[in-house]
Amino acid sequence: MDELSAGVVERLDPGSAAYVNGSGLARASPMGMGLYRIEPVGKVGSVRTPTVQLEVRPKERLGLGRLLFLLGYAGDQGFREDFVAAVEEPELWSALAESLAQLADRALSRGVLQGYLTVDEALRTVKGRIRISDQISRRPGMLVPLEVSYDEFTGDIAENRILRAALERMSQVPGVRPEVLSRLRQLKGKLAAVTRLQPGAPLPVWRASRMNTRYHAALRLAEVILRNASAEAGDGQQQSSSSFVVDMSQVFEDFVGAALREAMGSYPGEMRLRYNALFNEAVRDSDRIVVQPGAVHLLGGRPVMVYDAKYQAAADVGASPSADHYRMLACCTSLRVPTAWLIYPGAGEVKLRRILHTDIDIVEFPLDLSRPPSEILAAVADLAQQSWGEVVRQAAMGR
Repeated sequence: MDELSAGVVERLDPGSAAYVNGSGLARASPMGMGLYRIEPVGKVGSVRTPTVQLEVRPKERLGLGRLLFLLGYAGDQGFREDFVAAVEEPELWSALAESLAQLADRALSRGVLQGYLTVDEALRTVKGRIRISDQISRRPGMLVPLEVSYDEFTGDIAENRILRAALERMSQVPGVRPEVLSRLRQLKGKLAAVTRLQPGAPLPVWRASRMNTRYHAALRLAEVILRNASAEAGDGQQQSSSSFVVDMSQVFEDFVGAALREAMGSYPGEMRLRYNALFNEAVRDSDRIVVQPGAVHLLGGRPVMVYDAKYQAAADVGASPSADHYRMLACCTSLRVPTAWLIYPGAGEVKLRRILHTDIDIVEFPLDLSRPPSEILAAVADLAQQSWGEVVRQAAMGR
């Protein structure tokens, strides 16, 4: 179903209905006689159990490649569209599994990447350097064993741990085509000597370099999978299930913030995301009202531009007059900024709304997510240029 769908009525078993509700992707409300009304709740993705497969797709009908680009760029401003060349298949899980298999196969085609890993260990001989403070605190007065640290050249590094975890998670998804499942398991077998990440543990940190270039694309996709997908293998009477759920509002707002901050890096000043602005005079902290625009650009420590990205404001005719506009008016008033930029997904023209009895303008700026990633980023760069031009114009007018 589309994320703006009014919902559908389907026959579900209680276990599947509970899993759908627990996934956060949709709401399954009982109607009696085994029927449930399934309604989207503002998230997109897919839930799969042995008896149910539910997909909620973005209203813009974005393909998987575009969705992965938005997800990846928000976490890494250097993320490029070619880092994740997603296979576009009708079903999300098939596309994810095939994409991961292809990229992991490419990454491991020349063998498992190795690198230096710092190891802390207690040994009876000196290896590397002695950790003096640890030796004194843990073994006062003892000469051996020695607390030492040394660098070991090994395949048990962050890159391989992340890749193994993603391959393992996708291998547990029910309904993946047998040939793809076989490839995922074969690739995971190449990383059998790598430490398995514990469920729920933070992902280890890796840094892009010339040495791990062939892993980049696979790692970008692996991180997206590990942060947004869950899979539970069957055990006894329990059957396997999986979910891939993302909040498109958060994805869009994070993407716009990251892309805009990079684009504004070419201009003087400093960009701050989720800026807190005090709206009223108050003696006590409990009486303070704070407004928080998505981003504020400061020049010499003074706010000069206000931005907000609103995914839910999208409509066929553009951004809708709503509380978002009142909120931007409040931000401009609080920060003494004459122009605010409201960014929303969709096609159309830039629209200026001049607020009556004030010197404040709110500019609606559409961002067409159906365009190629390079054109989306070009549009954000155009937004940065237009907004900076407005700052220059206002400065020339002495405002």
